[in-house]
Amino acid sequence: MFVSLEGIDGSGKSTQARLLVEALGEGTVAIREPGGTEAAERIRELLADPAVSLQPLAELMLFLAARAEVTERVIRPALEAERHVVADRFSDSSVAYQGAARGLGVGEVIGLCEAATDGLWPDLTLLLRLDPETGLGRAEGDDRFEREGLGLQRAVAEAYEEIAVIASDRVAVIDAAGSVEEVHERVMEAVRERSRD
Repeated sequence: MFVSLEGIDGSGKSTQARLLVEALGEGTVAIREPGGTEAAERIRELLADPAVSLQPLAELMLFLAARAEVTERVIRPALEAERHVVADRFSDSSVAYQGAARGLGVGEVIGLCEAATDGLWPDLTLLLRLDPETGLGRAEGDDRFEREGLGLQRAVAEAYEEIAVIASDRVAVIDAAGSVEEVHERVMEAVRERSRD
């Protein structure tokens, strides 16, 4: 099973992804986006650097390059070997951040994501829902996206709500308020439910 975790900055994706990998057990492949290969990790450094100014389309293309790389080299081989894959972000992030919040167009970005991944989407996407004010207060990093502040996070949160409706067949909305343990239990319930389907 291929599971992605999505949400605004500070929603707890990385923590919940790590706990889910532990819960799914040995052999589960963990990736973060962008990242997962040497080339994708270098792209990550560039994208996170607050000193670097990027046009929205250039930003998107860097994310897509990293995603194409990790999909081909890591995700598909793991799925073919019947291993679970847990991704801290995937294509929905581009749809929310660049497609909606940056104004590049949701449909256009979905099409480009499909091209970059040869049509691969997660079997289950866990959308960690948290209000943007709380998320920014929790965010531990100081990357380019967090520095843009509340306006960007609100636009992204709104976009994720639309994604949850459009892709309701694979997106499960998780209340990300509460303790790490409480949120983890909600995540596991959603994963168990999908496994029963």
